[in-house]
Amino acid sequence: MKYSEEISNKLNQLLVKNYDAEKGYLNALNNVDSDKLKMFFKRRASERSEFAKELRTEILQYGEIPEDSGTFKGSMHRNWMSLKATFSSNNEEVILEEAIRGEEASLEEYNDLIKERNLPPSIDSLLVKHKQAIVSAINTEKVHEELVS
Repeated sequence: MKYSEEISNKLNQLLVKNYDAEKGYLNALNNVDSDKLKMFFKRRASERSEFAKELRTEILQYGEIPEDSGTFKGSMHRNWMSLKATFSSNNEEVILEEAIRGEEASLEEYNDLIKERNLPPSIDSLLVKHKQAIVSAINTEKVHEELVS
């Protein structure tokens, strides 16, 4: 496998994770009553959409084809989030727990890729920027979770 193809494949894995995260946040937005949480989830969805655009640009620069949708696993996670919210007495807390779980899974994927020291500096810095934003989102979600529990 060519170097450019190898990098693009790894970036495509993150790209579909970002599609899944964006859809997850939009799903969460529709399952909460709090205006603050709605705004928070809307900002996170927008941020993940921006991450996806940045990753698509990098993949295209390597002459490869970016993925154009999320994963089955992501779809199942969103359905699980909706189902848990339906049967929970505090659906906002449940939705925040699932958002944290999803973000922690994303963070792990970013960390795994960043640990590989064969990435070009532009991609490495992009991934570090995304990682920092994900960590910030997790911390904010944990604060929100404490407030609604």
